[in-house]
Amino acid sequence: MYRKIGILCAGDSELAPFLPHLEHARTSEKALLKFYEGTLCGLPAVLLYSGVCKVDAAIAAQILIDTYRADAVINAGTAGGMDPSLNIFDTAVSTAVAYHDVADDILTDFHPWLESIWFPADPALRACAEAAAAKQPLEYPARFGRMVTGEAFITDDGRQEINARFAPLTVDMESAAVAHVCHANGVPFLAIRTVTDTADHSGAGNFELNCERASAIAKDVTLALLREIQNA
Repeated sequence: MYRKIGILCAGDSELAPFLPHLEHARTSEKALLKFYEGTLCGLPAVLLYSGVCKVDAAIAAQILIDTYRADAVINAGTAGGMDPSLNIFDTAVSTAVAYHDVADDILTDFHPWLESIWFPADPALRACAEAAAAKQPLEYPARFGRMVTGEAFITDDGRQEINARFAPLTVDMESAAVAHVCHANGVPFLAIRTVTDTADHSGAGNFELNCERASAIAKDVTLALLREIQNA
């Protein structure tokens, strides 16, 4: 189905759980980023962490596509829970992603001339993720829904406004930027993000406390998706 899967994480702790599973690994560097190429769940893959924020994620996504010829990109890692029904270590899988801090007409009236502010997830990747989630029992549930991205770590400030306007499952600092690049290049995209903090357990401290375990869970969900692709 895909010649090469790109796995893009924001931080090194989010990438780390994937690396022991990468076979025949080799590394290279470009634009101050380190890329890991090899085979993941039997599929050719290239993995990296981009650094935090929209610009870093966009740089990494474009290089994945242009230089490493990734023809599908999965943004895997962690996120803040926004939907009150989400608990820490639940995983959100994107149906669509948007920026919560970019004016709507920037994306609809100018490049990339979207019909709405939402970048939809690739239907085939989403279907494989749904099939994988249904087959593999998970300690914590996987939920499918909308995510939003912005240039700030959301604690209490701004939470109510974001929820009122977008009603997202999660918030992060990279996924919409990766989706934006993929959309412009016609490359399938999906985000898989495990919750580290919520309204009830908010703050950077909870992110740090829960990041390692949440990253491992996001890895498990992502690998289950890759196995579904491999077996399709």
